[in-house]
Amino acid sequence: MQNTSQFECVPSQNFDPSLGMIPGIAPMNPMMPGLGIVPPPISQDLPIVKEIIHCKSCTLFPPNPNLPPPATRERPPGCKTVFVGGLPENASEQLIMEVFEQCGTISAIRMSKKNFCHIRFAEEHTVDKALFLSGYRIRLGSSTDKKDTGRLHVDYAQARDDLYEWECRQRMLAREERHRRRIEEDRLRPPSPPPIVHYSEHECSQLGEKIKDDSKFPEAVRVLLTWVERGEVNRRNANNFYSMIQSSNSHIRRLMNEKAAHEKEMEEAKEKFKNSLAGILVQFEQIVSVFHASSKQKAWDHFSKAQRKNLDMWRKQAEEIRNIHNEELMGIRREEEMEMSDDDMEDVPESKDSDDSGPMAQVEALREENDSLRCQLDAYRNEVELLKQEQNKAQPLRSEEDSTHQQQLTFLQQALQGMQKVQTHTHTVQIHTIHTPHISAKIVLCILTGQHYTSAVVSCSQEKESLPEKGPPSPVKSEREALLVGIISTFLHVHPFGASIEYICSYLQRLDTKISTTEVETLLGRLPCTFRQELTGVGASLEKRWKFCGFEGIKTA
Repeated sequence: MQNTSQFECVPSQNFDPSLGMIPGIAPMNPMMPGLGIVPPPISQDLPIVKEIIHCKSCTLFPPNPNLPPPATRERPPGCKTVFVGGLPENASEQLIMEVFEQCGTISAIRMSKKNFCHIRFAEEHTVDKALFLSGYRIRLGSSTDKKDTGRLHVDYAQARDDLYEWECRQRMLAREERHRRRIEEDRLRPPSPPPIVHYSEHECSQLGEKIKDDSKFPEAVRVLLTWVERGEVNRRNANNFYSMIQSSNSHIRRLMNEKAAHEKEMEEAKEKFKNSLAGILVQFEQIVSVFHASSKQKAWDHFSKAQRKNLDMWRKQAEEIRNIHNEELMGIRREEEMEMSDDDMEDVPESKDSDDSGPMAQVEALREENDSLRCQLDAYRNEVELLKQEQNKAQPLRSEEDSTHQQQLTFLQQALQGMQKVQTHTHTVQIHTIHTPHISAKIVLCILTGQHYTSAVVSCSQEKESLPEKGPPSPVKSEREALLVGIISTFLHVHPFGASIEYICSYLQRLDTKISTTEVETLLGRLPCTFRQELTGVGASLEKRWKFCGFEGIKTA
């Protein structure tokens, strides 16, 4: 009796009961070419026909083909163990070995008293063959007893041994991958430069010959640079290093010639490309002219509608390509014009610099020398003035200072009395800066310049009657100068260390731009009792500063 059986994609084969195995599902060698650890899944498009399987001590009947396939769990990684349930109660380990050994080599069988067992295969791909038997009804011999029949349920089982072996295999594959990647990186890595030898007479002579050779010059000059940076140069071998450096310098002309040759080749290539592009553009113009000529009514009427459509499309494409090439050619020409203009602009300043370099350098040198001499002269002049001032201070001038202080005190006392009189006669003499600012300015000037205050008060009270009292001539000649004296006094009072004439003028020019330094300095010089000029600093840093001294008489008194 001949029966056929199919496992996975294995074709139907004749079953030999004497051998007790199916020839079609013999164990496969996993090292065979083209065979992976896990075979590809069975295509769902191909129908799988399950037939009766006859074994030595049992018979397997296929399930109903109309029923859905039996459910299975997700396959664990590295699974080699299957769960087999639905075994007959009288099933033995020998029977299970007989049925499932045809799928592959079995490593171990773990039996249970509840009609199920776990089978561990030696290879992973044999598990899929074992799952093919899921759903088969098994019958021991020809018995119809319930204890001798059952329905097989084969599913994946998760075992610690399978997981451990799978993890070990993954680690081994990862090590192999890292090793392969490291070998690939080492292969692609550029070789390390050879170590630079230390200086010696023998190496120096060999290096000198290499430097003279054009082909070995790059490597030799690198060695020379390393020696110089290491500090190998000393008094004994300085001549050797000088000769090698001189030999290196001789290559500059060669490199310049090579650069010029390459630039010439590049210019020739540019010219050739430009000429070729111009020729291509001419041909494009001719093609476009052909399309324009064919578009005229003389020839256009003889073409069909489809031909006209194609001719119109081809003409537009040709015009677009022609325009692109034309723009490219114009861009090349513009770049050449810009390069030529840049060269011309660079040549003109160079020629001017070469013509004017001699006289301009001499003028600059003379200007620097003149500035240094002027600084020295100013330093000497300041020292002389400082010495003169010290000598003048050394002379006894006590009597003059006492008389000056006494005079200032008298003036201030009279000014105080006059202000009291002004307050008691507000209806007679109205001194308000809003209505008559020039009168208050005169009073301030009387205090600052040392004039008799009563005369100022009388002049203010009789101003409306135009009968001013005659007094000594005043150093302040106008109302503008009186305002300047008041402003300068206030400014210098808040600068106890004094201020230079330039600083004072810069402050005044914010109020009136017409004020000059000469005018201010002349005005301050006419008021020696109120403003004093002193020299501060040492040597070249000497500076003339004006100070306010109107209250010094009161302090000393």
